[in-house]
Amino acid sequence: MKISFLLHNGYGIGGTITTTFNLAQALAERHEVEIVSVLRHRERPNLDLDPRVRLRPLVDLRHENEHALHLRPARVFPRAEYRYGQYSELTDRRIGECLAGIDADVVIGTRPGLNVHLALQAPRHVARIGQEHLTLDNHSPRLRTALRRAYRGLDVVTTVTEADAAAYRRKMRLPGIRVRALPNSVPDPALPAADGTSKVVVAAGRLVPVKRYDLLIEAFAAVAAEHPDWQLRIYGKGEERDRLRRLISELGLWDNVFLMGAATPMEAEWVKGSIGAASSDFEPFGMTIVEAMRCGLPVVSTDCPYGPGEIIADGVDGRLVPVGDREALGAALLELVRDDERRHRAGRAALQNARRFAPGPVVGQAEQLISEAVSARRAGRRVVRERARVRRVLSGHGFAARDAAHSAYSAADDMRRRALRRRQR
Repeated sequence: MKISFLLHNGYGIGGTITTTFNLAQALAERHEVEIVSVLRHRERPNLDLDPRVRLRPLVDLRHENEHALHLRPARVFPRAEYRYGQYSELTDRRIGECLAGIDADVVIGTRPGLNVHLALQAPRHVARIGQEHLTLDNHSPRLRTALRRAYRGLDVVTTVTEADAAAYRRKMRLPGIRVRALPNSVPDPALPAADGTSKVVVAAGRLVPVKRYDLLIEAFAAVAAEHPDWQLRIYGKGEERDRLRRLISELGLWDNVFLMGAATPMEAEWVKGSIGAASSDFEPFGMTIVEAMRCGLPVVSTDCPYGPGEIIADGVDGRLVPVGDREALGAALLELVRDDERRHRAGRAALQNARRFAPGPVVGQAEQLISEAVSARRAGRRVVRERARVRRVLSGHGFAARDAAHSAYSAADDMRRRALRRRQR
């Protein structure tokens, strides 16, 4: 089969880009695969991409950022989508042209706005799969309302957790559309797994408020007080760097906590540690948790919606603690720091249990979904029979009505504000 991914910007860095590259490269073992990147801002992608996977940009911001059509607002890409400001009449046109002429058997969208394009503009013979890399509840009522209308043109919707798949089935009105959880995959490590002997806790991700690295640093203060030979290394870059640096200084943790900057790939850094840590308030999946476990690290994480609880078996291959609980996070880290045998045992379990996120199992699920969608599209039928969906569709009416009411109020409020600004001019 020929498989095409529709991606926001394949030349950047981020979880969706990483998992798209991983899945595309694994599928390229048996299929013809391309990634269509709506935007391009540099000569080469930040991440390595298998040469068997073609990367095709649509809008090159190095030359077209001031294009007349790029200065006009998008009409197809939904206004309520987080990335709306980066889309335009030019991206609308290029995406539409790309889809109209595409020769793939299936196109896989990788964010809500692109899934809308896919649902509305893909040719009738092309199977359409929309991926959700955040969560349904993370979207505004206005965006959910737009997705309910557009997503009826998809064949399959995938989420990264079972919890979010259940939310889609319960709250959305998508008769005939298959909703399935398809976790992100992490390639098989090339380096030997961590042996649990180093006195290092490792965390990685964007330095942004939702990741709560301030909470992790404060929790690690308890570890440093009892075991001053242990270190916390935080990898990543972002807006919180200066604030976190000040916090490290205020707590006197200069010799224990280090902001390491971004590292790509992270595997070489994970294997230098003995414990992984994640402290987010919200985590749609938890890619870094899987990366750490695949390198043999037990992970201590907040039990935030949605991902960590579906990845970590509490007390077996890591620990789950309440969101925002500094004392519980510090105590869980200390459990593994104090007990070498427990840490080693949990690390071995993490290595074993995380194999379900290897490319093989995940690609097997993806291929099944793709085949079902392509077969159904060719036969001119829906992937899911209507009878099986009636109860869930009826249960979604209440959620749809509430979202529609919120959306109407929000639209009216926007109109009032625009009118007020015009009068003030």
